[in-house]
Amino acid sequence: MSSVFTRTLAFKTHDLGADATLMLTFDQHIPGLYHDKYPVCWKVTKFAADGPYSMHATFQSQLAFVKPQIDHESDTIIDAGTYKLLDVDDKTTLCKDENGVYHFSNVARGESGFLEAKNECPLVEDIALGFTKPNSSQDPTPILYFKSVGHGAFVKAEFTPVLRAYVNAQYQETQIIRGEVDTEAIWEQDLAGLDQSTTWVLTRNKATGCYKLTQA
Repeated sequence: MSSVFTRTLAFKTHDLGADATLMLTFDQHIPGLYHDKYPVCWKVTKFAADGPYSMHATFQSQLAFVKPQIDHESDTIIDAGTYKLLDVDDKTTLCKDENGVYHFSNVARGESGFLEAKNECPLVEDIALGFTKPNSSQDPTPILYFKSVGHGAFVKAEFTPVLRAYVNAQYQETQIIRGEVDTEAIWEQDLAGLDQSTTWVLTRNKATGCYKLTQA
């Protein structure tokens, strides 16, 4: 089993100068992104123009495949019907029993460098990849959504925890991001390379209106 790590990030502002919404997501380009797999919005926080504000986000590198429950009106993942913890190089199978109950099989060795899930349900199913705190009852937080996986088909994830930050007010937490965010990322970090706890300060250039995050 791979070593599980935790990263806690604090994002702070003080007299930002304009209202801003900070959005965090794992949308680093991977093959098939926005075609049959989609990033999921992780964190959204509003900062006001005046005064001090802060937001904390904690990532755990324990990954899980999830059978998501989706609110199609808001296009958000609202719950995990069931899930299976696994590590890189592992695979599992999603099944549906005669009572209509979903479950994932025990984890087995899969292709090196990937996490795999096979759909053995009779019909197409949605599957998500998420992260969670090890040895807890906490449902995984979804980070990648696989749409309409066919019967007998595999989904393969080669996940690197590269987190991006945007100043963008179009999304809400756990919303499926169906296309590229229409603003440029202001920050990008591979969480595996950070210290366990870091603080980042959001500032705005008054002349250009551009935002940036710098480590405190």
